[in-house]
Amino acid sequence: MHFKQIHHVAIICSDYERSKHFYVELLGLTVIQETYRAERDSYKLDLRIGDTDQEIELFSFPNPPLRVNQPEARGLRHLAFVITNMDETVEALTHKGITVEPVRIDPITGNRYTFFADPDGLPLELVEVIEC
Repeated sequence: MHFKQIHHVAIICSDYERSKHFYVELLGLTVIQETYRAERDSYKLDLRIGDTDQEIELFSFPNPPLRVNQPEARGLRHLAFVITNMDETVEALTHKGITVEPVRIDPITGNRYTFFADPDGLPLELVEVIEC
């Protein structure tokens, strides 16, 4: 058995149009397909991350329960995106009205990183990886 990469990450949002705007218009992810599932009163939006085959599946459901908002709670802790220029990315997000935490240095890898949140408070991380 050999796992090659993550295929997708699924996110359930509380306000579909607000989250769609955030991920598509503000973060610039590409829409692959949008599906309305009448039997579930639910949207499923497939989004491509950059020039990869990796995807985010954005779901809406009527009245989803709140996310446990403790950083060290069990389950998915955060979703991290690789970027190549931290300063430009932070500036672009800030210009779009997105609050970004101060940039830090990972003491183990030496990479610069920071966090911001989606409209439902899901922590999203930026990790600067300089290509050689």
